[in-house]
Amino acid sequence: MKRLIERSRSVGEVLRWVTQNPGKVSASHYPIALHKLGQLLQQQPGPPAGAGVGRGPAGQVLEQPEFHALCQAIVSGCAKFDNFSIVNCLYAAAALGLPGESPLVRVLEDESRSRLGRFNQKDVSMVFSSEANNKALEAIFSSQLFYENRQERFIRSMAEWLPRKAENLTPYTMALIAKYVARHRLREPRLLDTIANFLLKRGEQLDSKVIQKLVFPFSRMNYRPSNHGELFPKLEAILEQKAGSSPLATVNILMSMFQLSHFPQTVLHQVFSPAFITNVMSSPYALIVRRYLSLLDAAVELEFREYSGPRLDPRYRVLMFEHALTADEANRKYSYKGLVAEALRQLVGEECYRQDEVLPPGYCTDFLLWINRSGTVLPLSRVPAASKAPPAMSPAAMSLRSSVLALTSDLQDFAPVVLSVNDKWHYCQNSDILVGSRAMRDRHLRLLGYCLVQLPYTELEKVSGIEEAKHYLRQKL
Repeated sequence: MKRLIERSRSVGEVLRWVTQNPGKVSASHYPIALHKLGQLLQQQPGPPAGAGVGRGPAGQVLEQPEFHALCQAIVSGCAKFDNFSIVNCLYAAAALGLPGESPLVRVLEDESRSRLGRFNQKDVSMVFSSEANNKALEAIFSSQLFYENRQERFIRSMAEWLPRKAENLTPYTMALIAKYVARHRLREPRLLDTIANFLLKRGEQLDSKVIQKLVFPFSRMNYRPSNHGELFPKLEAILEQKAGSSPLATVNILMSMFQLSHFPQTVLHQVFSPAFITNVMSSPYALIVRRYLSLLDAAVELEFREYSGPRLDPRYRVLMFEHALTADEANRKYSYKGLVAEALRQLVGEECYRQDEVLPPGYCTDFLLWINRSGTVLPLSRVPAASKAPPAMSPAAMSLRSSVLALTSDLQDFAPVVLSVNDKWHYCQNSDILVGSRAMRDRHLRLLGYCLVQLPYTELEKVSGIEEAKHYLRQKL
């Protein structure tokens, strides 16, 4: 049956073999049939111009009674399929282009979710080795099932497979893999180095928007790829040529490089030039680029003091963030910040700290306190006014350098302490390494003169009750 399906020359022939010989069809034959249908449909001409959705060959197949019979057979029998057949059917259905709301896809995804704990490395790696191509990989990384299945064995299989197949992948497919890696904070060196090698070999052929997607996982995971000595100079050369073609992508790439403590001087001359700024200010994404440029300018001030080129005009400076990060707000119910806030309130009193205070150049701090030389937490009313950056004061009115100097003069008697609640999503997956944006924030706050007290979730999850939390904070402070 497998040979008959694979040798079929038409959609109708595939459907006839499967639907007219039910006694000879096993679970492993269904994904083969779905894959073969996808291949045959790709060989057929597309719908005429102006045709509606579902009017082309694919739409015609989906409407055939024989195809419905095939789908129904899978739906009825999938509970008895082995794991590999389940994964492969879902994989093939996605590659075929079946909508996510179709009964077949729903049943397959439900069955897959119920088996996640029983999937082994072989189930997934067999799919990779026997079926993987650009179209199918796009289907995998677009499937909700695989976004939910972040188990180590799946990542290990992908890490073993990807380096061998990378040269045959399209930039779009590699960008999907990069998105998956970044979204789940997967600090897997083999995956990240494969993306870096792909970027090194094909960077000149890619536009800035694709490059930013491929670079992002490195900064997200706070990981310098093994080829960074070659890759970073190449990225600089590419940005020099393409900086003006996509300003938002350019500043995104720069931000990734800054988070990894790499500062491309020639590109900075371009992005801080009057021509680039004028171009940006007339674009629909002016505000977001101004936010990034403001943070980049602050990073130059703090970390790249030898830079002597143009800088961002103070009138264009804005705070990078004006309030707590969206991700932190969305995950508030899973955060330890509430426990820390209540323990801190009972320990030092509400008048002695600020929560979610945004400090120039736009970093949101969990808790801001001031402590004197004897270790006493001070009420904010006793903190020198020059030391506090009033929320009403715009970044344009106060340069970063002057704020550092103000802090330095007051540090003789007072020290600002930032309590940083580092929840699970602030770290790379299964790691004690902070994601790149959080790590850069911490570097910059320290350079601004703040003392950072880290409260990692691995310590907070061992705290039981408010009294233990108060004892824990007392030790930390």
